[in-house]
Amino acid sequence: MIELVNLTKYYPTPQGRYYVFRDLNFTFPDGVSIGLMGRNGAGKSTLMRLMGGLDTPDSGEVRTNNSISWPVGFGSGFQGSLSARDNVRFVCRVYGAHGEAMRERVRFVEEFAEIGRFFDMPLKTLSSGMRGRVSFGLSMAFAFDYYLVDEGMAAGDPIFRKKAHAAFKERVSRANLILVSHNIKDIQDLCDVVVVLEGGAATLYEDVAEGLKVYQNMKSPAATPR
Repeated sequence: MIELVNLTKYYPTPQGRYYVFRDLNFTFPDGVSIGLMGRNGAGKSTLMRLMGGLDTPDSGEVRTNNSISWPVGFGSGFQGSLSARDNVRFVCRVYGAHGEAMRERVRFVEEFAEIGRFFDMPLKTLSSGMRGRVSFGLSMAFAFDYYLVDEGMAAGDPIFRKKAHAAFKERVSRANLILVSHNIKDIQDLCDVVVVLEGGAATLYEDVAEGLKVYQNMKSPAATPR
């Protein structure tokens, strides 16, 4: 269960507060993979950060009895002066993986990322694509009830995207996804329902095709404070 209870999040702007969400109440359905859709500025990435614990609401809360990943592909929490290997080790310690469990996860990320000797170089010297590969592999190295995926499959070249897509397919057999993607095929292939964000509200569509139709019929006006 993932429940949004009176969730409020705003950002200050020169024109005043911009409310992404104001007293939002919504419960995500259990046991399904969810496509999170909405026009640019609707709050998809903000909601991902809130659910993944990378940001905090200004009021209200996210309630859950499930384990939820950080947004897949999110690498801003990495320490740039450390190598990819040392960053992976640090995250392993935070999540209680030590000894052989840590070594197993480090091997997994190294093999999954396929960046060779760059795995032992300072992360700040790597290209954004390489960092995305490391971050993606690290997310796949841990078992969660829900994986938050914010355009994660866009990382890397076509061969790596195919590999990433296969990894998601494998995870869906044992867990669920909350997926933000503008790629309609990804939503069709990986999601059971669609949730559309619009005007600070969330609407559930149990028919994926209907949810995608609503999303595709949206236009994208500029965001304004409210």
